[in-house]
Amino acid sequence: MSIETDIEKLRDEIRIHDRKYYVEANPELTDLQYDQLLNKLKQLEAENPELITADSPTQRIGDAPVSHLDQFEHRIPMLSIDNTYSIEELQKYGERIAKLLPDEKIAWVVELKIDGVAVSMLYENGVLTRALTRGNGTVGDDITHNVRTIADVPLRLTGDDVPPVLEVRGEVYMTNADLVKLNEKQAAAGQPAYKNTRNVTAGTIRLLDPRIAAERKLRVFCHGVGYVEGLKASSHSEFLKELNSYGLPATPFVQSFVDFESAIEHCQELIESLHELEFEVDGLVLKVDRFEQREKLGSTSKSPRWLIAYKFEKYEAITKVNNIEVQVGKTGAITPVAILEPVELAETTVSRASLHNAEEIVRKDVRIGDVVVVEKAGKIIPHIVRTEKHERKTDLPPFPFPTECPSCNTPVVKDEGGVYIRCPNWQGCPAQIKERIRYFATRNAMDIEGLGDKLVDMLVDEKLVKTYGDLYRLTSDQIAALPRMGKKSGDKLVAAAEDSKSRGLGRLLNALSIRHVGARGAERLAVHFGSIEKLMDASQEEIAEIEDIGEVIAASVREFFQSEFGQETVADLQGVGVSMESAKRSEAAGPAVFDGLSFVVTGSLEKFTRDEIEQLIRDRGGKASGSVSKKTSYLVAGEKAGSKLAKAESLGVPVLTEDQFAELLAEKEAGASSN
Repeated sequence: MSIETDIEKLRDEIRIHDRKYYVEANPELTDLQYDQLLNKLKQLEAENPELITADSPTQRIGDAPVSHLDQFEHRIPMLSIDNTYSIEELQKYGERIAKLLPDEKIAWVVELKIDGVAVSMLYENGVLTRALTRGNGTVGDDITHNVRTIADVPLRLTGDDVPPVLEVRGEVYMTNADLVKLNEKQAAAGQPAYKNTRNVTAGTIRLLDPRIAAERKLRVFCHGVGYVEGLKASSHSEFLKELNSYGLPATPFVQSFVDFESAIEHCQELIESLHELEFEVDGLVLKVDRFEQREKLGSTSKSPRWLIAYKFEKYEAITKVNNIEVQVGKTGAITPVAILEPVELAETTVSRASLHNAEEIVRKDVRIGDVVVVEKAGKIIPHIVRTEKHERKTDLPPFPFPTECPSCNTPVVKDEGGVYIRCPNWQGCPAQIKERIRYFATRNAMDIEGLGDKLVDMLVDEKLVKTYGDLYRLTSDQIAALPRMGKKSGDKLVAAAEDSKSRGLGRLLNALSIRHVGARGAERLAVHFGSIEKLMDASQEEIAEIEDIGEVIAASVREFFQSEFGQETVADLQGVGVSMESAKRSEAAGPAVFDGLSFVVTGSLEKFTRDEIEQLIRDRGGKASGSVSKKTSYLVAGEKAGSKLAKAESLGVPVLTEDQFAELLAEKEAGASSN
């Protein structure tokens, strides 16, 4: 075997491991083993310099700075993206696209809008030949020398069937962890710290010296296609998979949806988990999936019509962590909370920020006494972005996450395959009991009026309540004997508890704090099985087949009802007379006048909350669905109803205002009472 063959074989092996690390997130080598391979290649190339090629993994860092940045024209302009900060405007955009493609099913994808710097990378015959900034959209700066230093970027594409020409577009970014390390170096050198990851990235990518760019460990995600010859994909979803097959790092956490409304709902859910990311995002991007539909939609002079960014205002402030406390939730999850030096953020005073779990504390290395960057984006709860470790003047000890429950001293356990640490003392932990009792009494659960947080604390502390069933065994005299209570308060609470017995199976299942089971899932289970006995006898497979349930919820439900605690809870509640059948109703619920009817509620309501009107529909025997279909009986639409209204009108589904809904209900109930 020739030395040339040895070198090329070693390069291919390194490229495979680059792909496993940067694209598949599944490395097979330790850092030391990888460095040994790379050093072996460097040695062979040093001994045989005539065999060095531009696409070799050793050639990521240039030998010398460039004298200036050349400019080149984009073969296809890099247009900007239209954006909105409003769900209502987002819904209007969806309606416009539906009108532009009448009678066509439009699939959508949702992806993160990375807060970095746009880049275009050109591969010819599989080799990286040029990288440009967006520039003015028509002409961009040549930053090839710096992009070649980014470890995510393959200098040669993998695979035997790569397109002859592939221009891929993406975002260059820096992780918060790497910014922390960079600022520590800045402080050690007596230099000022960098404010945020985007500013560092924007400055670094245009530097003349690629050695500096290499030190700063920039990263890249690919999310778009420019000029291409020989692309196989016909949709964005397929395109991202194709990119991965070439060894390019496609943008992560992308999901596809069959309609725009589902995409919007996903956006609202995804925003709540952005704190888990190690990089910054400043919005979400919704794109038409199929390329042929994109071509039909075309572009304006500034932006493509087939995508839109849903952005949110981001506010940052620097403050200090005065303490870290832990809270025990209703399912036993122990959540750390940073107690902050109060700071003004988005016109509110922020003094607390959830740290979510033990792994997040370690990942962000948050310690009591640290200076931290806290962020609030839109309506998202404040979270800590990163620790300003260069401001750590003393040796602060790491936060000792409790090994025992702070409420009952039971040794904690970590979820198998998960990140949460829990107190397993489900029945005896006072903190868990209090949280579960509070939730049991809420409006969406058993709706026990008058059972507030302070009263729950007193009832549990006085050992008057330990189980859900104990709420129904309370006497007026027991309640009246508590501080700041009286006979009248006792009578009211006992009466409210009695009323709650007839809420029905759906409300009860939601009230039981079964992990992963919310109000909608509980109602699905209640409607399908009709009684607690049938649900308890059902297999996990039977439960998982129900719409909107799936394997995770099914496993949790099955585990709860097979456990000793679950069975004791059901027997206890049955013993005190709580209804456990979905067909049974209290007088307050009224007759089943909506039996067989399916409603969708959307828009801003004035007389009801969405939860209230959906519960009213269910109490009258109807189905409250989340999406409009041909099976929908009525859409109840408030102000700014959006895409659901457009879909209902296109399908001929009757649309009701709140007043018309109330009239329909009165008419149905009048008819039922006369029969």
